[in-house]
Amino acid sequence: MIIHITQQETWDAARLAGSFQADTLALEGFIHCSTPEQVLEVADARFRGHEGLVLLCIEEALLQAEIRYEDCYDTGQKFPHIYGPLSLEAVTQVLAFPPQEDGTFMLPPMTAGAQA
Repeated sequence: MIIHITQQETWDAARLAGSFQADTLALEGFIHCSTPEQVLEVADARFRGHEGLVLLCIEEALLQAEIRYEDCYDTGQKFPHIYGPLSLEAVTQVLAFPPQEDGTFMLPPMTAGAQA
């Protein structure tokens, strides 16, 4: 499983449109994702204190677009990137992701194989 952080309203719009295309797909050519082990570091660095976020839990085997694990920022970590639109059926869970009082995040419980 890989994870993408987005706004609830962005996810709602994607469901109406039939596919999810993050802004970075047009700007950088891929959708940024994280592994469960990486997501808190990303959330705390890039989304600290942001309200209205959700985690899209994505089953890699259900993706129609290519996925690559890359170290684009010379961090020594390889992050999963989706090179194309995210097919809705690959999203198995959508979890509320509110910040804690200090603005940092805690990973909510995830259920393998659950449906969004």
